[in-house]
Amino acid sequence: MPKKKRESVELRFYDVPQGEAVLAFMGENWDRVYGHEEQKLHFHNLMEIGICRRGAGVLYLDEEEYRYRTGTISVFPENFPHITISDGEKNNFWEYLFFDPKTVIAELYPDSPITQAEILEEINKNPLMLNQTKNKKIMALVNAIMDEEREQKPYYRSAVKNYLTNLVLEIMRMHGELKSYGEAASKTTNAMQITSALYYININYGKQLKAKELSDACNMSETHFRRLFEEYINMSPMDYVNLIRIQKACELMKHSDDSMDEVAIKCGFTTTSTFNRNFKKFLDTSPYQWKLNPTTITALKGC
Repeated sequence: MPKKKRESVELRFYDVPQGEAVLAFMGENWDRVYGHEEQKLHFHNLMEIGICRRGAGVLYLDEEEYRYRTGTISVFPENFPHITISDGEKNNFWEYLFFDPKTVIAELYPDSPITQAEILEEINKNPLMLNQTKNKKIMALVNAIMDEEREQKPYYRSAVKNYLTNLVLEIMRMHGELKSYGEAASKTTNAMQITSALYYININYGKQLKAKELSDACNMSETHFRRLFEEYINMSPMDYVNLIRIQKACELMKHSDDSMDEVAIKCGFTTTSTFNRNFKKFLDTSPYQWKLNPTTITALKGC
C-alpha cells in the first residue's frame, strides 16, 4: 500500500444547492481508482458521509491506517483531514453525502444554543468508521436520502430533510456511545490529539487567535503542539487558522451581500489588505474575482 504524501493539504469547498438539505455525489463518476495520482490529505467545509459500494483500500486519518471494504461507512466531521487510497489499480465505487449538521441541530434545539454547541463539539471531535452490517439504520437512512436525490419525486426535498434529521440523530447517538474511532477502542493518535484545536479554530476563527490558545485547548505545551500540528497538517497552526478564515469568507461571499471589508472583519482579518493577501495565497485569485465567478468546488492549498 503506498504511503500518503504530505506536500500540502487541501480544503475542498462544497456548496449545498439552494433549497436542498444535502449535496449528493453518486453514480458512475465515483466508480474510479482513488488516491493514486495525487496522494494529498484533504478536508471539507461540510460533514461527509461515504458509503463504499464496492472495493477495498485504506483510509488515512493520520499515521494510522483504517482498512475499508465493501459496506464500509465513513463519517468525517468538517475540517478533518483524510485521504482514500484504493488497493492496487482496481476501481472502487464510493458514494457521498455532504451536509451542514449545524442547521439540523439548530432546528432540533431552537431554544438552547448551549445544547447546540455541546452536540456540535461532540460530533465534530472524531470521525466514525462503521460497518453496514452492524449499523443497518444508518445505512438505511443514507440509502433513503440517496434514492430520493436520484429519483426527485414530488416532495423529495421534504423527505430528504426528514431522513437527514434522523441520520444526524443516529450520528449523535453513535458519538454518545463510542469513545474512539469506529467500533473498537484504539490508542490515541496524533489526529486525536489535535482535534480539539481544529474544533476550537472552527468556532473561534473570527477572533484574534494565538497558538498558545490552541495548545491550551489540547492540554499540551505550545512547543509540542506546534510540532505535532505541523507534522500532521503540514502547515503552521496560524496558516491553518487563515485557511479556515478563507473558507468562511467564501461561504459569506456566496450567501450574503456583505462588502469585502465586512467579510474580512467577520472572518477574523484585522485589515482588508491582510484578507486579500491570504485569499491570493490560498486561492491564487482575489476575493473580487472569486465572487464574480465562484466555483462549486474550490481547492485551497496549504503551505
